[in-house]
Amino acid sequence: MNAVLDECRDLEEVRFEPGEPLIREGATADRMFVLIEGEVAVSKGSVQVAVDRKPGSLFGEMSALLETSYSASVIATTPVRAYLVEDPIEFMTRRPGLAIHAARLLAQRLHDATTYLADLKVQFDDRKDHFGMVDQVLGALMNQQRKVASNRETRSDDPRL
Repeated sequence: MNAVLDECRDLEEVRFEPGEPLIREGATADRMFVLIEGEVAVSKGSVQVAVDRKPGSLFGEMSALLETSYSASVIATTPVRAYLVEDPIEFMTRRPGLAIHAARLLAQRLHDATTYLADLKVQFDDRKDHFGMVDQVLGALMNQQRKVASNRETRSDDPRL
């Protein structure tokens, strides 16, 4: 069985029916879910950005780590069983294997997104219309990330850091 699921066996198991939200975009991020079985759709606004059915997938980890509201909605598309993590930061602090798992998932998502954006830049590099703005968008995203990281460094009072 999946090592991530083995690590979570002591957690409460929750169930969702098709169409039921695990997470609502914009809501306060106060929990995380570990998928046991089933399929979910991840949406940003009205755009579906992913479908996930892999046991051990995490949902809500990004918002927990960034201390922000949920950045996307996660809706069950089939009956779903998941483990409920009530305090994600404390949970990942006590279980470094899960923290590494979360880091790997986030790294993969970042890799996929940057690869996609780089491909877009190459495809539309010679365009003078809004498609040609990919380079500017990437620059703005990088600048925003530097600001966020700088703000976190100056306000962090977390003794674990």
